[in-house]
Amino acid sequence: MRAPGIKRGRRAATLSARLSAHVTLEARADGNIVACLGGYLVGFGQFGAGAAAGAQELRRGWPLSSFASERRSVEKEIHLLVRRLARHGLLEYSLGRPHGEDQVVIEPQLPDYWPQTPPLGNADVLVLSRFAYMRRRANEMVLESPRAGALFRICNPQIAAALATLSSPQQVKQLRRRDGFPGLELLALLVDCQILFKVDAARDSGLRPAEGDDNLILWDFHDLLFHARSTEGRHANPLGGTYPYAGVMAPLPAVRPRWPGKRVHLRKFSAAQPEAISPAAKLLRARHSTRSFDDRRPITLAELSRFLDGTARVQTRFSSSAYDGGPLVAYAPRPYPSGGGSYELELYLAVDTCEGLARGFYHYDAGGHALVPISVRPHEFDALLRGAQFAMDAPTAPQILITIAARFGRVSWKYSSIAYALVLKDVGALMQTFYLMANDLGLGGCAIGISNIDLFAKMTGIDFHIEGPVGQFAIGRGMKTEPSD
Repeated sequence: MRAPGIKRGRRAATLSARLSAHVTLEARADGNIVACLGGYLVGFGQFGAGAAAGAQELRRGWPLSSFASERRSVEKEIHLLVRRLARHGLLEYSLGRPHGEDQVVIEPQLPDYWPQTPPLGNADVLVLSRFAYMRRRANEMVLESPRAGALFRICNPQIAAALATLSSPQQVKQLRRRDGFPGLELLALLVDCQILFKVDAARDSGLRPAEGDDNLILWDFHDLLFHARSTEGRHANPLGGTYPYAGVMAPLPAVRPRWPGKRVHLRKFSAAQPEAISPAAKLLRARHSTRSFDDRRPITLAELSRFLDGTARVQTRFSSSAYDGGPLVAYAPRPYPSGGGSYELELYLAVDTCEGLARGFYHYDAGGHALVPISVRPHEFDALLRGAQFAMDAPTAPQILITIAARFGRVSWKYSSIAYALVLKDVGALMQTFYLMANDLGLGGCAIGISNIDLFAKMTGIDFHIEGPVGQFAIGRGMKTEPSD
């Protein structure tokens, strides 16, 4: 018997845009349309009365197909409003029957996501990405991938079952003959989000090399997921210090409760007099974060040069075989330790205020000890600095923001399962090195735990899986205030 619910020969599903549940629209008397979310207001400009009335339909959903002709001016205005809402991540997209229940709901994870349906032919062969996964979220089932611009909320369990068959390559022609076929529209949307990909049946190179470029081959599933979901830019989850469990349990104590047993006291071996403390120990004890910088006395180019020379400059170069009979690998050690001598970290400087250096975005050439300017869009440069200011809860932007990026392949070419963990350990070692050098030079610094991987990709033109930010550090001349931490 044919499974109920999804039948052959059914009408094509309708793809509609609608407001996210936490958003309301308000049309004001002067024609301005404002979105309200979480106590904040976002203005979208003035629109005619017809567009304002049509905007209220966005709560139920507006078919995207209606924008294809745009014969009437009101349709053009509504399309403009919908696009502006989409750029702010305030929409979701439903796929289902007209006046029926949702089959799938698409939740954008990137602010500029817009659903696309690339053409699919009967001869095309599709398979699930190895980065795709389905999981329970509260009482819902969601399908997502760290490579995707959106996640898919699966409302019909038969669709989940049908998609599971794509764990092995399937020809579209064969899929269409099956009961429970999810529809070409959904398959195309999943291809657009790289949750599904096309396989060239004529090439038998294996599924891993067939998906993406050579750099993507080097990524393990858990590493790419951790990279994309543990920082800003490629997901729409709550981020940062939101205290999600403050009402569930008390905070853990600052110092772990003592283990039972007799203690071996060490105080008598510690240096009692300040003059007996080594210079290195003094630097470690003086380490602190600075979040307020004195723009009347900015850091100088000479100080920045000494800072980079002492923390990140290439010290020497050599080559060695990876293993007996293996390929030759080049190494370029720097002042901080790095797992396996990979030294995969690169520094990009957003310079806001520096005496002797023009405002702009630079890459630090660690081998040549030089700064190379990179042309970026002004609004993206400003967004990078504002993001750091917000993350530090600082009154102004840092004088210089260092984005620590990783060339991931330097580590994952050698290491399995632990590659991304090694990258983060290297970031920690470099940040401590930054702190110590900043203190030694009389400068202020602050490690920042969030960076926007999508913004960095736009600024540099480098795909996020090839080279991307894994940390940030603010540096400059601090205000004469008490250190924070």
